[in-house]
Amino acid sequence: MTADAPLRLRLDGKALAQNWRALDRLSGTAMCGAAVKADGYGLGARPVTERLIAAGCRDFYVATWAEAAEIADLCANMSLTVFHGVRAEDMAAALDSPARPCLSSAEQVARWRSAAGGPCDVMVDTGMNRLGVSVEEVRNGLLDGLRIDTLMSHLACADEPDNVMNEQQRTALAALSDATDAARISLANSAGIALGKAYHLDLTRPGLSLYGGIQVEGLASDIRQVAFPEAQVIQRRHIGRGDSVGYNATFTADSDMELAILNLGYADGYLRGFSGTGMARFGDVKCPVIGRTSMDLIAVSVDAASEVGEGDWLSIDYDLRTAASQSGISQYELLTGLGRRYQRVWHE
Repeated sequence: MTADAPLRLRLDGKALAQNWRALDRLSGTAMCGAAVKADGYGLGARPVTERLIAAGCRDFYVATWAEAAEIADLCANMSLTVFHGVRAEDMAAALDSPARPCLSSAEQVARWRSAAGGPCDVMVDTGMNRLGVSVEEVRNGLLDGLRIDTLMSHLACADEPDNVMNEQQRTALAALSDATDAARISLANSAGIALGKAYHLDLTRPGLSLYGGIQVEGLASDIRQVAFPEAQVIQRRHIGRGDSVGYNATFTADSDMELAILNLGYADGYLRGFSGTGMARFGDVKCPVIGRTSMDLIAVSVDAASEVGEGDWLSIDYDLRTAASQSGISQYELLTGLGRRYQRVWHE
């Protein structure tokens, strides 16, 4: 990305560090790790990991071995886990990596054991029916002899604090505390931390809330926004009463209007759900999104910002909880969908 890109993502390094420290504090006596998969939830795995290490984090989680390789040097003296375990195709990289696989099937366990692999983590399925060995397999000795650092499971409904499945999953995992020689047991993600001490166990694994996402009210006062999109004006234009804007003419002006066309669209993760609901700002002046979001462009009203012209920059409202409500898109998708065309600029 060139330094003169017409689209940038202003990233608040202090907010990222503060969010981790808040989640660490809320985790009580449990250690607090960090999910940096999906390229640090779209913000850049290396700069995110560097800042979290400086904040005090020592446990990191990625999805694949390619992701592990991107930050392996940064995590040489840390704990780094690959959530998706180890396929046959991954064995050479896994055996040569400082990262641990999180084994999630009997086949993966057998593969790792036959290769005389070192320490590993293990995912137990306690009801989500996604990845994980079964509780019965653990009880029947599937993991015997493995050097397990962390025995973990994943909450399916942590963002619904009253859902009875949370306690069912916690009870199922806790019941395995004497079934292996695992050094640690882990269950809580970001929202899981807010469920309270019983869910913290030995280690929490926040992801979304590190980056500004808030799924439950219990985190609302502690989490700050990290990512702030900004887009440059390509053209300012005047439209008259009765003129339509954008694809399918979904907006028609009922009076004369001033518009700014911004270098931002759904190819950049600013999705069609923001059509007619999103908001840009020129300083403190609100500039509503007008018409349909297209692949590379949006139109915003600048009636209240007469000084806006070609080349000016507007900030895009992107508080994740508010943006999810506006667009109907989950906070995870809003964050990880931010595209490669942004120039990512960190501010400390």
